[in-house]
Amino acid sequence: MKFAFIIFKYFPFGGMQRDMLRTANELVARGHSVEVFTLNWQGELPTGIKVHVLPQNGWFNFTRYQHFIDATFAMIHQGQFDYIFGYNRTPGLNAHFAADPCFIERAHKQRNWLYRLTPRYRWFAACEKAVFSNELAVQILAVSLTEMPHFQHWYGTQTERFHFIPPYLSLERFALQDKTAMRAHLRKAFDFGADDFVYLLTGSGFAMKGLDRAILAMAALPKELLKNTRLVAVGQDNPKQFQAMAKKLSLSVHVIVSKGRSDTPQLMQGADVCVHPAYRENTGLVILEAMASATPILVTESCGYAHHVTEADAGLVSSTPFNQVNFNQQWLTMRTATEFQRHQWSNNGLVRARQVMQANDGSAEATILIDLAMRKKVDV
Repeated sequence: MKFAFIIFKYFPFGGMQRDMLRTANELVARGHSVEVFTLNWQGELPTGIKVHVLPQNGWFNFTRYQHFIDATFAMIHQGQFDYIFGYNRTPGLNAHFAADPCFIERAHKQRNWLYRLTPRYRWFAACEKAVFSNELAVQILAVSLTEMPHFQHWYGTQTERFHFIPPYLSLERFALQDKTAMRAHLRKAFDFGADDFVYLLTGSGFAMKGLDRAILAMAALPKELLKNTRLVAVGQDNPKQFQAMAKKLSLSVHVIVSKGRSDTPQLMQGADVCVHPAYRENTGLVILEAMASATPILVTESCGYAHHVTEADAGLVSSTPFNQVNFNQQWLTMRTATEFQRHQWSNNGLVRARQVMQANDGSAEATILIDLAMRKKVDV
């Protein structure tokens, strides 16, 4: 069968992007063909997969996205594809990879009414409705079911349209290396002192990932502890506002914001604590990746995978609704925890991550897509 994959942007350090490429490769390995349509591709092009890069112009992101969608479907309609799979919400899909929270829910709960009058809101709301409306048959591959009630509240989406995909962790995340060597690698990479205590935040989109919360927690540390404490944020985003925030709080020496790096698994293993204080996260795969790295983690309850931390006792979870003062105290607790306590958190997280890995060998998504595409053929 011939699959069309649609994703607005590809870069090698994004969780959704890595998932897309892994699934495409799995389909090709099973004898199917995959063509990817994207606005922008960073990194090496894959072998065996045709990539259509369709850059567009426009004053706003959503106008560029609309031009891209128009150009993509013009090509798809000429290509005789059997199944159209979208990683972003667009009209015309057969199936959608639901990695992001419900847009309209956030727009009503986290924004004021003026935002809902903007063209941007109307465009994204229309795209979401074109996937989740109960009048449609778009199938939904969900890496977490925590957002399903929100989609059903706003759109009446039928439960049978959701197909759960267990979390996937690649084997490289379990290639545990010498902890002392990884600690040295991280500190050398950012020119830190050998004994500096390092918090690590990884993920693209620093605003949604809560980097501001982490910086405020750093500012709240007692001065004697702050002296040899560092926060590193690694990901795909514009660092300027966070660097300015750190400078305003006299933390420029203590807060480093870096672009995405290929050695992220090694950095995770070398950190003292991984942090993921996201405002809202459908899943938060980096939570499980930190656990697989045998590193304690501090997360917010609003992340779909935060329950793994609680159930495994692999670190601390900041409850909802978020309270910065309480989070600052948890940040301090992680900083002052004994070596024995951090070792317990690390071991507990590693055990849970190995259990999760057994549930999905990386082929679950491809298997579901093939099944859905076959069903569509039969229905036609």
